[in-house]
Amino acid sequence: MMNNWFDTARLGMFIHWGHSSQQGCELSWPLVGGVFSLPFCKDIPVERYHYTANTFNPQQYNPQEWAHLAKSLGMKYAILTAKHHNGFALFHTQESDFSIASAPYKKDIVREYIEAMRSVGLRIGLYFSLSDWHHPDYPAFTEAAKPYRFDQLPQPTAQQWERYIQFMFNQIRELLTNYGQIDIIWFDGSWERTPEQWQAQNLAKMIRDLQPNILINDRLPNCGDFETPEQFIPPHPPDHPWETCLTINESWGYNSDDHCFKSSRQLIHTLCEVAGKGGNLLLNVSPMGNGQIPPEQLERLKDIADWMESHSESILDTTPGLEPWQFYGPSTRKGVRASRAGGDRIYLHLLMKPYETISVRGIPIKRVKSVFVLADSTALTYTSRCAIIDSILNPNPLGELTIDIPESVINPYVTVICIDIDS
Repeated sequence: MMNNWFDTARLGMFIHWGHSSQQGCELSWPLVGGVFSLPFCKDIPVERYHYTANTFNPQQYNPQEWAHLAKSLGMKYAILTAKHHNGFALFHTQESDFSIASAPYKKDIVREYIEAMRSVGLRIGLYFSLSDWHHPDYPAFTEAAKPYRFDQLPQPTAQQWERYIQFMFNQIRELLTNYGQIDIIWFDGSWERTPEQWQAQNLAKMIRDLQPNILINDRLPNCGDFETPEQFIPPHPPDHPWETCLTINESWGYNSDDHCFKSSRQLIHTLCEVAGKGGNLLLNVSPMGNGQIPPEQLERLKDIADWMESHSESILDTTPGLEPWQFYGPSTRKGVRASRAGGDRIYLHLLMKPYETISVRGIPIKRVKSVFVLADSTALTYTSRCAIIDSILNPNPLGELTIDIPESVINPYVTVICIDIDS
């Protein structure tokens, strides 16, 4: 089952946040000693890691600011870590006292986030970790269990597991019952147990009974509506709807040791490439312990917002454009009503500076109505050609367009060229 809004959403905000953000360390993984895929992840003793659950009081948490930021970027949805592997719930739960309700902040962070995002028209997503490294029945991860081994995890007894599954189902039921419509539930952590242990099919049935229009990601085994490649763009677009989740530096949670930030240009290029392959980019932000987004991240998000202000038309609600042999770079398209006959608009994303001209192949050259720069509508000159016999005998030949690109129209991040084609 698939909701069509997700198919062309193209851009969403991932928010990795928790009590350990006060320590300026990655979420959850430091308590198990780190993991190979997170180069700036510290090893923090289990007790010391969990301790900041008692001091979490983000006085500068302003979800309305996050919502307006997401909206300014053209984002269509947002996903917050309601509960990460560390087991700490950012929502009020009846199931345990390891939650924001027992921290000095007291208020329900998930509720505040949902109300803010909803107020600006964003779709609501919640991240939930199936694994729980704090719950006694999971069982909790201890110092003795280090280093973390994917093939040697602490195992529960049958009774413990029965209790844990009940607890986990109840928490998910709370999230899907107490906050109105939830558009996405984004699972993680499933590698620690088998699909049978997770009771994945039963869980999916409960979720769909509670929220008939919800989307479930592919990390609930065999139950997913969309695929979630992480930290890279798949070389070929997956067969199913998909979303690449990506960090701005190399960490998910706020990590004061990690200064390896991707440039604004890199992030905008990634967005164009993902859109050109028909996917969504779920771009991660990592608020600090006080609730503020770090300045290095804000700076890049502002650059993306500025670029999107005049280019979002080529990204949002588009479908993939041309084949790679037709144009060297990502492209998207939309059906437009520009003329009474309708037609197509193709958007070419120039990720490299052109040498005077660019070529587009295999398009109906006699139906090209106009070629212009998306940002300011500057008309561009172009020439076309096709096989000689085609030009004589074929009223609608496919051929090659050569477009002049003057230096003056080059955008510092990505230049977008539109080709309008009559139907």
